[in-house]
Amino acid sequence: MGKTFVKLFESGRIGDMELKNRVVKAPQWSLLGNRDGSVSERLIRYYSEIARGGAGLIIVEYAFVDHKGAQAGPCELGVADNGFMPGLSLLAEAIHRNGAKAALQLVHCGRQRSIGPPIKAPSRIPLEGSLQRGWPIPEELTFEEIQELIGNFGNAARRAQMAGFDMAEIHGAHGYLLSSFLSARTNKRTDAYGGSPENRMRLILEVVRDVRQKVGPGFPLDVRLNGTDYEPGGVMIEDTVALSKELEKAGINAIHISGGTHWKRMERSSTMALPAGIFVWAAEAVKKAVEIPVMASGSITTPELAEEILAKGQADFVSLGRPLFADPYWPKKAQEGRPEEIAPCIRCNDGCYARSMTQAKAIMCTVNTALGRENDLAITRSPQPKKVAVVGGGPAGMEAARVAALSGHAVTLYEKRQLGGVLNEASVPDFKADLRRLVSYYNAQMSKLQINVIREEATARAIKKGGYDAVIVAVGGTPLKLDVPGVDKPLVTTALDVLGGKARVGQKVIVVGGGMVGTETGLYLAEQGKEVTFVEILDEMMCGVLDLDQVIYRERLAKQKVTVCTGMRVESILDNGAVIIDGFGRRKEALADNVVVAIGFCPQMGLADELKKAGLNGYAVGDCLKPRKVFDAIHEGYLAAFSLI
Repeated sequence: MGKTFVKLFESGRIGDMELKNRVVKAPQWSLLGNRDGSVSERLIRYYSEIARGGAGLIIVEYAFVDHKGAQAGPCELGVADNGFMPGLSLLAEAIHRNGAKAALQLVHCGRQRSIGPPIKAPSRIPLEGSLQRGWPIPEELTFEEIQELIGNFGNAARRAQMAGFDMAEIHGAHGYLLSSFLSARTNKRTDAYGGSPENRMRLILEVVRDVRQKVGPGFPLDVRLNGTDYEPGGVMIEDTVALSKELEKAGINAIHISGGTHWKRMERSSTMALPAGIFVWAAEAVKKAVEIPVMASGSITTPELAEEILAKGQADFVSLGRPLFADPYWPKKAQEGRPEEIAPCIRCNDGCYARSMTQAKAIMCTVNTALGRENDLAITRSPQPKKVAVVGGGPAGMEAARVAALSGHAVTLYEKRQLGGVLNEASVPDFKADLRRLVSYYNAQMSKLQINVIREEATARAIKKGGYDAVIVAVGGTPLKLDVPGVDKPLVTTALDVLGGKARVGQKVIVVGGGMVGTETGLYLAEQGKEVTFVEILDEMMCGVLDLDQVIYRERLAKQKVTVCTGMRVESILDNGAVIIDGFGRRKEALADNVVVAIGFCPQMGLADELKKAGLNGYAVGDCLKPRKVFDAIHEGYLAAFSLI
């Protein structure tokens, strides 16, 4: 037993519902339901796994309350009529059977609907960017439609209760319909549901009263609210505090605090460049104003942070979303004093956002390959254990070694550098610090699983001599070299050497390359007070950088002494800078103390090809195959080890 988290694993109450601990699974759209919104077997397996992981309460992802515009997108869960109840009953039962309480979130998506008309909203104000995507302008809800909508929420809550859920959550956050009524920015009505703050909160209060009437006084209810929308003219913390007081009077048993909208997604789905616990301040403000429990959410990634929030009295419960994607057993490992064994959420938003939500695919996670595929990719002991060599100690190699060892194979890992691969350099900037926890996690796994780590470069001869049954090659990529005159001059270095502390740079720096590595290296230097000039051959910076990160990086770069030269390339290196040229042949000299090359990586297939020629059973994974992202490295490492039979 290691660290203990006393507050986190105290029992707690929401209304008449007693919870075994203070860990709540936040509701998140998984796209694991059936096309019509009914519960699928995959959805049941997914929530069963999370329940087994030890959370006290699981708030099942939002469920649309009617068939008249409430559904946001494909495969969203539904509770709009009694036909959904058989599946919902099985889901609630599965969660209970695996040790957790179950709640169902109820929603009308409002103007944030991606599957076509009808799109309903308080006013005819489209979602930012929706017209460019071909979405129609929303229809303004009539008074009669609002009255019907109120009843639909109440009926949906009653169905959740009858299906066996222990609580219902009313979604009043993130820019969905009830949230957009609360915002003066999106609610321009002149009737009883618009105008003054009292009128704008009228709808959600009437929804709560109808729900309470239909489920009775003993059934727990909570409302999810934004501490702030992070939008000019939107909901502010003062509005949320005032509304929370009224909701308490109306019979709500808990307030669940979040923030952001579809437009302000970088706060709602905060990246590693933003602070952890991003909405805790808002939860604390609400907690000071009400007597009912308050749940804090937003990048509460570690049990240490969760314990601190509870110990300081900033909230009564902590709500975890992406951390339970990364490791459903986060609560169990924390309770057993094994936090170092928690696979960390690195807030990359690559799997759960870029590859899932934006492409309407089932939920995925960078560090958890088996997410949503719990049966298909469950690790089991091999009936025929093998002697396995893994070459390379980056994310692909260490994940392959971990999975192979858990499968019962005898694993030897070759790594001549520090374990972690280029994650060690990538995690140096504070805005990439979440990656450090991933490196620590993998190091802990290598130790726990007693994987034999050999600190030397593996050769085909050594591998053949070792008598391995299978070899997984994960040696990563190698930095591309700049092929121009003067590249060997002393002022030229690489991004990896700068981030790794092997190269010091002067006050004026040229960064060659404006992709992910170049952008992050340049920002790292600029925030140290350096004068940075980016030279990028493409017409735009940040190719390959997630859109959420792009917004934050641009804001941070705008505060620094930065010059951006896009559509240009370095023609030659001078003793005191470089000559750069555009597509029309126009040249100019850029003075600098150093030139940092960050133009990407190329694959290293040499060892894999040698092993293949030698007739050894080998797999090439990660950047040695094709330089990409951490997601690809970890998933390929997992699948290669999983395929060993």
